[in-house]
Amino acid sequence: MEKPDNLILVIFGATGDLTSRKLVPALYSLSNQNLMPEKCTLIGVGRSEKTVEEFRKDMENAVKTFLEDKEVGFSHISDFAGCIEYHRMDFLSQEDYGKLRQVIEKISIERNIGGNIIFYMATPPSLYEVISANLSKAGMGNESDGYKRFIIEKPFGYDLESSQRLNKTLHELVKEDQIYRIDHYLGKETVQNLMVTRFANGIFEPLWNRNYIQWIEITSAESIGVEERGGYYETSGALRDMVQNHLLQMVGLTAMEPPSSLDADAIRNEILKVFQSFQPIREEDVENQVIRGQYTPSKIRGECVTGYRYEKGVDVRSRTETYVAMKFFINNWRWGGVPFYIRTGKRLPTRVTEVVIHFKETPHHLFQRVAGKISGNQLIIRIQPDEGILLKFDMKEPGAGFKVKNVNMDFHYKDLANIRVPSAYERLLYDVMLGDSTLFSRDDEVETAWKFIEPIQRAWKNNPSIKVYGYAAGTWGPEPSNSLIQQEGLTWRYPCKNMADEELYCEL
Repeated sequence: MEKPDNLILVIFGATGDLTSRKLVPALYSLSNQNLMPEKCTLIGVGRSEKTVEEFRKDMENAVKTFLEDKEVGFSHISDFAGCIEYHRMDFLSQEDYGKLRQVIEKISIERNIGGNIIFYMATPPSLYEVISANLSKAGMGNESDGYKRFIIEKPFGYDLESSQRLNKTLHELVKEDQIYRIDHYLGKETVQNLMVTRFANGIFEPLWNRNYIQWIEITSAESIGVEERGGYYETSGALRDMVQNHLLQMVGLTAMEPPSSLDADAIRNEILKVFQSFQPIREEDVENQVIRGQYTPSKIRGECVTGYRYEKGVDVRSRTETYVAMKFFINNWRWGGVPFYIRTGKRLPTRVTEVVIHFKETPHHLFQRVAGKISGNQLIIRIQPDEGILLKFDMKEPGAGFKVKNVNMDFHYKDLANIRVPSAYERLLYDVMLGDSTLFSRDDEVETAWKFIEPIQRAWKNNPSIKVYGYAAGTWGPEPSNSLIQQEGLTWRYPCKNMADEELYCEL
């Protein structure tokens, strides 16, 4: 694999969870695979009072605690930590950015690194514009002596207006090709494999359309609650936190037309076309097409679990959704009339993300009289955990007659001998170093996705009669979400069974 050019990586918000849990372990893993530049310095930037030695020790502990692949080992961790620096500054002070520039220039000269710099904003979204503007005023967006790339974490705005304002501000400072809007879901190996499954196999692509597919569902479920992030989640909710970015991006990859090449813009152009083809959801139809819910107190495996409104930092009268299920259509030649169902939620029975393709049943149920109803074929692309692909189809059971049984043909990434699946951040950070923007959202994609979401936000804001349904923690969400799938005999796919009812409910 290609080795990136020398660079300096500056992480704003370096003392936060994202840096210690994801970014630094991913960088260490790249270093162990000899995929980091020959000369590279990580400068952690934060508001906390820390010495360089203290910060290096923190990062060593972070790697040992959060590295996903412990078999990598820690024999090189001292050398890795030796390339880490720390700089304290006030993100709102223009003067401090001048001092940061001096630190960067000094390191660049002393270590003969050159002018390539990646700025990673691992901060609250409210600081993106401030940091970008101050970096530009300090002359650190200029590419005369090397590239300058800006990585921005989601959410990319809170609605259409704020996303447009953020993009406008960024474009006044830097060019679009310098901006990398990171969505860690797109870094997952199985998400990328969606394209390979479709476009490298002649058996799938001819069937990937309205003639053979009855409906498509995408689920992203989490078994945990909001944990200590109640304050953040109150301003976000599942619609902003998951649907507008992660789930719609997976819809785009599932529904896109074959790109003309693997060039970043060729792929992103096709995803944009999908977004532009979303059938708008009218404000008056939101109640029927979008179900929102909020987890309530329950008992899971004998342990009492608190409801969302009792989490730290959450308003006891909160109407913030922890669950969203949605039905919509894509108005183009390939998908006309095929319903897409997406759902996401906290405190569901298990952690799972998957895309399920439901193929149409055979036109004549030859075996129905003998064996009962025959289920349609399903192709399940599992994003996490247990990454892989599963095809469900029917076979005759041995013996007299035609007793039919549903069977699985599956592939799991873990079955590949001596092949490791890189973490999402590992892959995405490496791509930024190489300047590959394929798996990053473009400005027009972001704004078009927000345009689709905007009527839902308006309806929830303007119509207080639209319900927020409660669902017991540990269940698959509010019962009304099942009404979205209106065709007889069809329901959501449940990757695991619910626990017995008597174990689910607990008065707190």
